[in-house]
Amino acid sequence: MIGIGVGGAEILPAMEAMDAIEVVAGADIVPTTLERFSQRFPSARTHASAEALCQDADVDAVWVSSPNRFHADHTILAANSGKHVVVEKPMAVTLEDAVRMVEAAERNGVKLLAGHTRAFTLPIRAMRRVIESGKYGRLRALNIWSYSDWMLRPRTADELDVSQGGGIPYRQGPHQVDTVRLLGGGMLRSVRAQVGQWMPQRPIPGYYAAFLEFEDGTPATIVHNGYGYFLGAELVPWGEDRQRYTVEERAAIRTALRNGTRAEAAEKQALRIGGEQERVLFRGDQPRTWVPEDMGMAIASLDFADVRQSRYGLYLHSDAGKQDIDIVAGRPMGVAQRRAELEELYDAVVRGKPVWHDGRWGMATLEVCLAIMNSARKHQEIRLHHQIPVPAAYDADFVVPGL
Repeated sequence: MIGIGVGGAEILPAMEAMDAIEVVAGADIVPTTLERFSQRFPSARTHASAEALCQDADVDAVWVSSPNRFHADHTILAANSGKHVVVEKPMAVTLEDAVRMVEAAERNGVKLLAGHTRAFTLPIRAMRRVIESGKYGRLRALNIWSYSDWMLRPRTADELDVSQGGGIPYRQGPHQVDTVRLLGGGMLRSVRAQVGQWMPQRPIPGYYAAFLEFEDGTPATIVHNGYGYFLGAELVPWGEDRQRYTVEERAAIRTALRNGTRAEAAEKQALRIGGEQERVLFRGDQPRTWVPEDMGMAIASLDFADVRQSRYGLYLHSDAGKQDIDIVAGRPMGVAQRRAELEELYDAVVRGKPVWHDGRWGMATLEVCLAIMNSARKHQEIRLHHQIPVPAAYDADFVVPGL
């Protein structure tokens, strides 16, 4: 792993849960983080640089979760060293960097996977199977809305800089864009969007609203408000007014940000490996119950049905009434669900299966996120040129009960 930060802390439990994965090395520039990594993985080596890690002969694949501005350089470094790569979202900060990453992977014959988006989750995969079955007619529209507390979470200086990949469109856009592209077949035609930035203590966009159109005319809307006054979890009966923080904690954080008293660096370290909040949020099998979180609630409208996430899978609203399809049975949500990226990489490297979310897929998603910001600047529709279709064989063995 290059960059054992918060993103790394999220995926490490899934790595530990897979017998086919062995964590053999980690690289980070924070000494405390490396020390805690060694305590967690005593047999693994630690490196103070990405270059040193990529020279490690025991490393087969690298998970890149360094700051966004380093995603391209670290991916290319790993590929040039003959290592397979999973890179966190956003894939890169610019399309030019994404092109360089794809070319490096292809030139060196290694697998490149654009990982850590909600398109890998069980309800979204099941929703796609419903759409692809044709049982309820054609897909007619997609809508995803998220209301989160993302802007209130502890941030480092680079995370508060749009030029380094900071802000909701870069950091959270891939969750919704990947999902929309997966459900709609991949081939988006254009984007018309607006971006919002209205918290002085956070000089990055905390909101976007975008209208996306597929090549076949199918419309999609995506919205993310990360300012944390209202939370999407309240939209479902089993939800609550809490995501990362309670309503009282969110108010206290806003006050601390306004008067400059928040100990943000210490809070951030608590989320990294070995920190108090890392144990609470990322370790152990999290609750099975789905609630709208960072990606939000997705609704697919077909000729004869609407489909959305439920507590344990999908709600299917059709002429037969409201059906609750349990997707979780036998596939526990939580840590186990984060295995999807790792399983896709393992299957590609060891079993010769395709990488579905490859570099070109990640580049297409990045293009849409950049178009959201570009459309907001120019106040005009942005045409897309790097979209790719979802392969027909994608996730073909994923079974939805009763479908």
